[in-house]
Amino acid sequence: MAIKTEASIEIDRPIDQVFDYTTNHVAEWSDTVIEDEPLETMPDGGVGSTFRCVTANNGQRMEMQGTVTQYEPPVKSAVHLESGVFDIHALYLFEDLGRSTRVTQVSVVTAKGFLFRLMFRLVGVFARKSGCQAALKELQNLKRCLEADDRP
Repeated sequence: MAIKTEASIEIDRPIDQVFDYTTNHVAEWSDTVIEDEPLETMPDGGVGSTFRCVTANNGQRMEMQGTVTQYEPPVKSAVHLESGVFDIHALYLFEDLGRSTRVTQVSVVTAKGFLFRLMFRLVGVFARKSGCQAALKELQNLKRCLEADDRP
């Protein structure tokens, strides 16, 4: 079973700035990603590039390996993250609104192993609601960082 979440926010910055900061500075704006380290970068910085990230949530640390699966500056970026417990596919869509940009994050979390799939089935509705709230909070952090006075 998979849990899909979606959230959007409008950011008062040009699309190029929003795309670059969102994709290249995750640990600066994310509440959960505390480390983000490139492992192998493709010549264009896009599809096939790999990285390691560490997340922290409620005191629990988790290391994940990631691969860029879509990279179409400045309108689309997607990554696939793998851990021992679940996989995440995160898609970011960027829409130019003139002097601002709408960012939409769509994530699909897929549990691994029988016990975790069972747990996802039992708490699926609650996990989806919680996931949507967490995604919106992450995008609000992104907005706050990008709209800060010291940002380019």
